[in-house]
Amino acid sequence: MFKLGADPEIFLQDASLAFISAIDKVGGTKDAPRPLPIGDGFAVQEDNVAIEYNIPASDSRLAFTNNIGKAMSYLSDFVSQYGLQFSQASATLFPQAQLADPRALEFGCDPDFNAWRNGKRNPRPKAGDATLRTCGGHVHVGGVNGNPFKSEAEVISFIKHMDLFLGIPSVLMDNGQLRKELYGKAGAFRFKPYGCEYRSLSNFWVFDAKLTDWVWDTTAMAMDAWQRNAFDIDEDRKLILESINNNNRLMAERLVDKYSLRVCA
Repeated sequence: MFKLGADPEIFLQDASLAFISAIDKVGGTKDAPRPLPIGDGFAVQEDNVAIEYNIPASDSRLAFTNNIGKAMSYLSDFVSQYGLQFSQASATLFPQAQLADPRALEFGCDPDFNAWRNGKRNPRPKAGDATLRTCGGHVHVGGVNGNPFKSEAEVISFIKHMDLFLGIPSVLMDNGQLRKELYGKAGAFRFKPYGCEYRSLSNFWVFDAKLTDWVWDTTAMAMDAWQRNAFDIDEDRKLILESINNNNRLMAERLVDKYSLRVCA
């Protein structure tokens, strides 16, 4: 038993499919997200040039998928008043004209950590092209059987299982190579009071209910394998890192076959 939340980020495009900054479009900030009128726990904020929304912690697959869908529907309607629509891109080189506002140069300052380096802090990312912007689909996992993780070591071990059950199949499901110049490397996570935030996935899974279901189901599989100590995940450390960090599809396919991982078409 666990709860699942998320804070996906999404780019906006106009009718010509040009990328448009979300600044001054939806409101809300990191420090003061704007509550959405669709229920408790729903909120939105402007995150650099993207929008970022939050959903309440969900205790079932149905609730999780419905909450994602509810937020997506409301915000899609909201941005349409500006003649804008969601983009499904998780990374793009933004037009320089859309980066003129100083807020388009602000990036989140909270560090994240690497489970494969025993929880050491990741270096601040820096892309070769300063116009590169990315969107994540971070998954927030709360508790084990209604209780928090007992230690940082438990979180680190669990995040490795998230890499295997979610990160590896995502290499075959998501064209996320460009995003990995900044974010999305293996083992990326943050400690949270309620549990942890798995940060390797892009936003690819929020646009299709069956992919949102997949996130819930594979998180449950990761939790089950971790709790049962089903295998020595560090045995395949090099393969997991190579697959996720370098978008090595051949390596991902080998791991999918070895562990019978679920890939959603």
